[in-house]
Amino acid sequence: MKLSKAIENLEDKGYLDISLDTKIDYIEAINTLRKEKNAVILAHYYQRPEIQDIADFVGDSLALAQKAAETTADMIVFAGVHFMAETAKILNPTKKVVLPDLKAGCSLADSCPPSDFEAFVKQHPNHIVVSYVNTSAEIKALTDIVCTSSNAEKIINSIPKDQPIIFAPDRNLGAYLMEKTGREMLLWDGACLVHEAFSIDKILNLYQENPDAEIIAHPESQAHILKVAKYIGSTAGLLNYVKTSMAKKFIVATEAGILHKMQKEAPDKILIAAPAKEDNCNCSECAFMKLNTLEKLYLCMKYELPNVEIEESLRKKAVKSINRMLEISK
Repeated sequence: MKLSKAIENLEDKGYLDISLDTKIDYIEAINTLRKEKNAVILAHYYQRPEIQDIADFVGDSLALAQKAAETTADMIVFAGVHFMAETAKILNPTKKVVLPDLKAGCSLADSCPPSDFEAFVKQHPNHIVVSYVNTSAEIKALTDIVCTSSNAEKIINSIPKDQPIIFAPDRNLGAYLMEKTGREMLLWDGACLVHEAFSIDKILNLYQENPDAEIIAHPESQAHILKVAKYIGSTAGLLNYVKTSMAKKFIVATEAGILHKMQKEAPDKILIAAPAKEDNCNCSECAFMKLNTLEKLYLCMKYELPNVEIEESLRKKAVKSINRMLEISK
């Protein structure tokens, strides 16, 4: 009865709301289910630390897409946000793909409504469309090549110089790529709430207090943040930089979840999350990413819900742009 009621409320809640034994050992239970169901747990760097620690693989959007494309598991458990699980399903139509909480969305993906974007693309028919992976399946179906922050520069450089480009949906990443590649691009006006929340004044004050620190930033951040950064890179790039840099202290301007993996892989480094403009908010954390919990992860593996499904004609259109990205990224 509890399960049927939870399934009935799934669309409204976003997850299976089932009360569980308080003595349950979630780590042991998840490990058992992983073996029983031949499941792979993929987690993004922005997930809660306990979810990163139990995952089979933790990575940025590019690495997660690559892992999803090559997995031999029967079930993909995506500890991330909705567009990531959708991407995994697009690449694996015959596999079960589950997401702990369907309401784990993305402010950047939300900033690009499909009907508006389709009209925009139609207004510029001679442009090739490059879209960031942080988009819905509908946007990917309107896209020629998907990219991530790890491979965006490579993908833009692979396009003939006389070919006009639409870049969507992140205006900050788009502006950064225009500067890096020297290409003029038509930018969609979208952004990530977390990367727009950093305070330049507070970061500079923090730097004055820690002059031995290096400011490092994700290219989704605003231009004035990128101007003061010693290094700009994807989440995987930022992690690698912290591990290999001679500096001992870093002010990190991206979602604060990355600090867990950074500290594990570079335990001798001092890491400071870049502060947000608002004093009383966790704006450097993505509220969507933090919706997933060990309890929800266990429930979605046990009952194989919520699962992500994509209509086949949409999937076939969307997979072309992802495959082009994977091919260029080899």
